[in-house]
Amino acid sequence: MKKIFLILSVLPAPFFFSQKKPAPKPETKKESISSDTKPALQLTKEEIDLYNGNFLKFINALKASDRKGMEALLSERAKKMVTDVVFQKLAADIDTGKTFEIIKSGDKPFIDGSRLPMIQYKYADDKAAEPAKVITAVFDKDGKIMGIKPYKTVK
Repeated sequence: MKKIFLILSVLPAPFFFSQKKPAPKPETKKESISSDTKPALQLTKEEIDLYNGNFLKFINALKASDRKGMEALLSERAKKMVTDVVFQKLAADIDTGKTFEIIKSGDKPFIDGSRLPMIQYKYADDKAAEPAKVITAVFDKDGKIMGIKPYKTVK
């Protein structure tokens, strides 16, 4: 009899100690722009032509291994950081023999809150919906190149 009483007293214990989870509250998203966020930068046709022209000049200088020509197209901040190793890596990662096509233009936000103009390119012969290689070029407001980053998309 003691065993039955012990079993019957231990068996319902988990039911007494179980907790009920509160129902999840649906999240509401507010799409209002606060005072500290800036709207996305839209590039005009003239700006895109200026930035694209400088990018193509840089690619031609990279193809010819013209260090002075490449440095002339870089911004002052970029000149301080770029070395011969960076130019060699760019030459290895970018196929300068192919033509480029703009896939996206706009702005690139940075950690400090600043935004700079940006254009993303793909190779013109890449007809996939999601290109295999994308090259992002970030520019100063005056059209000088701040940085170029080639990368392969991961599928």
